[in-house]
Amino acid sequence: MKGFDGAILLWILLSASASHAQGTQANQASAANAETAPAVSLADAKALAAKGHLDQALAELNELAKAEPEEPGVERLRGIILYQKELLPEAEAAFRKAAAQDAQDRESKEMLGITLYRLGRPVEAIPLLEKAESTVSGANADPKYVLGLCYTDTKRYDDARRAFAAQFGFAPDSAEAYLVAARLFLRREFADEAAVFAHKAVELNSALPQAHQLLGEIALAKADLPLAVRELEAEQKLNPLDGAMYDRLGDAYVRNGQYEEARQALNKAVLLEPNATGPYILLGEALIKLGEPIQALHYLDRAASMDPGNYITHNVLGQAYRALGQMADANREYKLAVEIQHKNDPKPAQAR
Repeated sequence: MKGFDGAILLWILLSASASHAQGTQANQASAANAETAPAVSLADAKALAAKGHLDQALAELNELAKAEPEEPGVERLRGIILYQKELLPEAEAAFRKAAAQDAQDRESKEMLGITLYRLGRPVEAIPLLEKAESTVSGANADPKYVLGLCYTDTKRYDDARRAFAAQFGFAPDSAEAYLVAARLFLRREFADEAAVFAHKAVELNSALPQAHQLLGEIALAKADLPLAVRELEAEQKLNPLDGAMYDRLGDAYVRNGQYEEARQALNKAVLLEPNATGPYILLGEALIKLGEPIQALHYLDRAASMDPGNYITHNVLGQAYRALGQMADANREYKLAVEIQHKNDPKPAQAR
């Protein structure tokens, strides 16, 4: 009986020893797998980026970029995150690498073009953007729109018109195409080219809304006040319910010394655009010139309540109080205007 019990005990010890050995081997295998398995994945990085955790996503992508061969899509996502973080030279390098890895990666090429434009290199951007087919996900800009900007900056104005027309879905030689190009030229301070294209738009369609308004704005930018008034009055006949048009017309009247006409135009602007401060300020200026500073205060106070950080409003308020003989109030407003203006002045770069 003792021999039998001894045999059982020996079997138990041997079994336990085997189990321990198997467990040790399993743990070693698990540890080895943990060492070889990737700690991060492209899917994880995408999920982090989608939640706005850009730095964490970028850290994971930097780890994935060390793999040989590198997983497709890593460099594209790295480039997009770097672009969103305004690290444009680094984004350029990532998009170039992504495009080199996959010749069919259209999005990386389009983003490379947009990045090059942002870096002030439109000539290099143009060939990439000319092949663009759709809006890319990494930038708040359509490649065709950026292509139009590149053409504008390189003085290829007709090519810019065609690109902007494609962006807006207009026929490339239509009045609308010329007008949208003119609008965008003026935004970039290409006033002479904007005037040429706006005149062409009117030539193609004399009743096109906003064409005369744009010509009026160009005239205002050039301080040609009689022409600005004529063009904006022409726009008024075509588009009599546009608040922005009355704002511009009122501005032209004020600058041209036509204060009563300015009052009438700006009253309409206030009715049509009650949340815009510009018409209230201009109306205040016109009323001061008309000898009605108390009425001017009503509109200027409204503008100041809507946008207390606008130094122009406080300057004109000072003029209104001065016209009323309330010099303490006038000086307070003048001082506030100067403080706001200086606060908003760009700070000089410090020497390094």
